[in-house]
Amino acid sequence: MLFSRTCLEGVWLIEPVPKHDDRGFFARTFCVDEYARSGLETRFGQHSLSYSRLRGTVRGMHFQRDPHAEVKVVGCIRGAIWDVVIDLRADSPSYRRWAAFDLTAQNRRQLYIPTGFAHGFQSLCDDVEVSYLISGTYVPSAASGVRYNDPAFGVRWPLPPTVMSGADRSWPDFDDLHHARS
Repeated sequence: MLFSRTCLEGVWLIEPVPKHDDRGFFARTFCVDEYARSGLETRFGQHSLSYSRLRGTVRGMHFQRDPHAEVKVVGCIRGAIWDVVIDLRADSPSYRRWAAFDLTAQNRRQLYIPTGFAHGFQSLCDDVEVSYLISGTYVPSAASGVRYNDPAFGVRWPLPPTVMSGADRSWPDFDDLHHARS
């Protein structure tokens, strides 16, 4: 696997290195030793899957509040997504910055997202499936998020949103959420 740093501190783009033969190829998508050599989380208590039926669907921007914060490894196993992460760590050099990555079934890339980031994506075609390795157990009372179009970040989605949950539409602005905790 190839591990590449991104412009956001702690976020890694992970690419498989396929071994080809007459049958096709074989590639690792996770290896405890390789993750550990890069200083990444190696324990994942959940493996989840999401399905988005329609192009333009937005899921996010989600995170789990401490002490239930989660590391995620996200990959698109069917179709294509525009995957977005926002750094919410006040002590980070990339605080309040966001980045987006094309994850597709064809490129087989995965995104490693440490704790302290909001995460979401937009489906770029119909019938998209996304796989998640998640370090913690989901705790509904710790679930939180910021709105997909929060002006504090200015995420520019590639398509007009077509489908979104009511919760994702109604997450508070980050500045409101931040001030409510102070």
